[in-house]
Amino acid sequence: MHHLHQWLLQLETDHRDISSAPSKRKAQHFIDELIAFLFPNDNHLPCTLPYLQIGLARLEVQLHELLLPLRSQLLSKIDDIVQHYFATLPIIYQTLKLDAQTILQFDPAAASMQEVVSAYPGFRAIAVYRLTHQLVGMGVPTLPRLLSEYAHSQTGIDIHPGATIGSAFFIDHGTGVVIGETTHIGNNVKIYQGVTLGALNVQKDLAQTKRHPTIEDNVIIYSGSTILGGNTVIGHSSIIGGNTWITETVPPYSLVYHKAEVRIRNKQVPYTHEIDFVI
Repeated sequence: MHHLHQWLLQLETDHRDISSAPSKRKAQHFIDELIAFLFPNDNHLPCTLPYLQIGLARLEVQLHELLLPLRSQLLSKIDDIVQHYFATLPIIYQTLKLDAQTILQFDPAAASMQEVVSAYPGFRAIAVYRLTHQLVGMGVPTLPRLLSEYAHSQTGIDIHPGATIGSAFFIDHGTGVVIGETTHIGNNVKIYQGVTLGALNVQKDLAQTKRHPTIEDNVIIYSGSTILGGNTVIGHSSIIGGNTWITETVPPYSLVYHKAEVRIRNKQVPYTHEIDFVI
């Protein structure tokens, strides 16, 4: 019983430390409300200026509450952070509109802007990224990761809020996409499912270095490709084919592809060679 008592005392201390983080439930509610404020999906809600002003004020209160447990770690006063964050919201909104328009323009299956902003996991992940990246830039800890991991659980797309991503960004399908913390992505970049922009080395003492690749403007990266390393640059206007593994810089206007051999034969004809897969 003595050991159990000591463990409970330790648990009490650990819980006190954990309680200094924002509520996960409230953080998820905040980002859902914020995206719905920017891109409403309920046609029955009024779209009047007074209604929008009330909605904005409610979001400001929610963010203020989320920042309270972090106040000892913040570089600025909570009121200043909240005010500055929402002052940048019009710019974020315009960038997200361009992202959505890009998806609508290049995806033949996209029927309307409303469909893109309401139903596309790629847009959802990008929206959460842009809204959390602003918090990272203001020195807010923990909360951006809570929000990005929520988006990850919803979409299957893992974008670290510390990554730098330009305008007109398009993630198609998106399941399994991973974009690391120090990744730099330019403008007009398109990424398909299963793409990893990762690090070659995961040593903890390299945490403050650039560990993830740079993707320049107008690059297309097709499904299943893995690009690793902080010194790896994919030159502008390049196309990276599916299932490629890249750890070195690729010059601009490159076409990179993996050549696989596919054989077709009649299964009724006897085959003496060993089959290289087992189900």
